[in-house]
Amino acid sequence: MKRTALSQLAQRTTAPPISWLMQAALQQPKLISLAAGFTDNPTLPVHAARVLTQRLLRAPRTAQPALQYGTTAGDPILRELIGQHLREQDGAAAKPRACAADDIVVTHGSQQLLYILTEVLCDTGDIVLVEDPSYFVYLGIMQSHGLVGRGIRMEHDGLDLAHLESVLEGLRARRQLPRLKLLYLVSYFSNPAGTTTSLQKKAAALRLLRRYEREAGHPIYLLEDAAYRELRFAGADIPSALTVDSTDRRVIYTSTFSKPFATGLRVGYGVLPDPVRDAVLRVKGNHDFGTANFLQQLLSQAMASGAYAEQVRTLQQRYAKKARVLTSALRRHLPPSVTWQTPAGGLYVWARLPQHVRTDAKSRLFKAALQNDVLYVPGDLCYATDTARKVPRHEMRLSFGSASLADLAEGAARLGRALQSIGCK
Repeated sequence: MKRTALSQLAQRTTAPPISWLMQAALQQPKLISLAAGFTDNPTLPVHAARVLTQRLLRAPRTAQPALQYGTTAGDPILRELIGQHLREQDGAAAKPRACAADDIVVTHGSQQLLYILTEVLCDTGDIVLVEDPSYFVYLGIMQSHGLVGRGIRMEHDGLDLAHLESVLEGLRARRQLPRLKLLYLVSYFSNPAGTTTSLQKKAAALRLLRRYEREAGHPIYLLEDAAYRELRFAGADIPSALTVDSTDRRVIYTSTFSKPFATGLRVGYGVLPDPVRDAVLRVKGNHDFGTANFLQQLLSQAMASGAYAEQVRTLQQRYAKKARVLTSALRRHLPPSVTWQTPAGGLYVWARLPQHVRTDAKSRLFKAALQNDVLYVPGDLCYATDTARKVPRHEMRLSFGSASLADLAEGAARLGRALQSIGCK
């Protein structure tokens, strides 16, 4: 007799790393977490949300629709506002008919869209190309669906194109291209490494994927996850891959309102080409009939009134300060053998230690960090299981998103003491 009624997917799915990282924080009340990717609590738009909610509920003309079901694709006004916002972000590089409201789907956070996209594009055993390192929550989605990840090395401005071509050529030689479905990029201030992919590399990656489509026998999509795009506090914005997409449309663009406005709202969106959009809508209809309509109406009010843009400016200034505080403290307290790239946006610092100093959850350093009441994300959690290379175990992700300024400075000092205790110089 079968011992469980659970599906193969349910049996494959492991608990996400964030679960036990959060549990560790709960078990040690004095612990400073530089692990959680939460956003800054004091800057949450409480006043703006209150004013917008009162305005929304003041008259039946706006209150009743907000409290009624919406559509699976999302509120038409919000989708129009999203399209306009994306065209403004891409500026002169935006294509005239890009980001039409009909191409936009609103979801319960971008996480739901990433899950549904994986569900509609991939079967068990299919291959997804990911950055090395990549967003570990998406790696969890891949693991749950039984997908094969191939890591692409990263450079300071994004993908190592020579390595991408080498991996594609290897798949061609082994006749595995029919299993390749997409390339997944966190293209702005990536989680975890903080890397931003240049427009030139986005365009080159698209050309490479297109070159191998004939032998794949189907489209190979570039999935651009732009969740952190608006959290830029240094340098100029870089246009999205939508601006270099060909007429046959191979770019899927996803983003969110959670990071740049309020994480509690949990509303995301995507720009999806046919036939992906139609498949996503069919599956999403089975999930939820549509994302919470009240939250969508609230966000429409925020975008139309200017409250959204104001909140983005507030967060950019706040995170610029928090990044300076953390990196300054790291320079004071960490040994010179630890290196990182100064962040220009996002929420993270990706630190590299000497290769002999392990950072994984079973390492001396991780245990020493807990003993010193500080927590980080072990870097090995951010790598796909790719048999073509060993998983690096000498890196860590540090977040400046949720900790206070004082805790960022103290957390760096505690991490420095942990490193000193294991003899890292």
